[in-house]
Amino acid sequence: MEFIEKKDIKELANPGVVSRQLLNPENSSSQRVTITEVHLEAGASQPRHTHDASEQIWYATQGTGKLLLADDQEKEFKAGDVVRFADGDVHGLLNDGEGEFVYVSVTAPPIHFGYAYQEKR
Repeated sequence: MEFIEKKDIKELANPGVVSRQLLNPENSSSQRVTITEVHLEAGASQPRHTHDASEQIWYATQGTGKLLLADDQEKEFKAGDVVRFADGDVHGLLNDGEGEFVYVSVTAPPIHFGYAYQEKR
């Protein structure tokens, strides 16, 4: 068993976005998955991007936003929805709602997301 205390959950941040690294290569010996909880302030976004060798599943727990997909497509994403991105799928998120948007992300195989954030807490 592996138990991760709150003090061992690091936060990565960009303007308007905080990613809580619940389980990742820095606080876990898991070789199979990274789990993050991502908070976006109203108006904040994560730009379109891909992961060449990992799939991601996002579960929206709060708010309403728009998935930013390939070819400038967008799709509504709201609390209770789940989306899966295969390796190489273009994806991003815009919080176009009035309040905070929160989702939980499961990434396999694991990725250390420090490269994508300006601030490490």
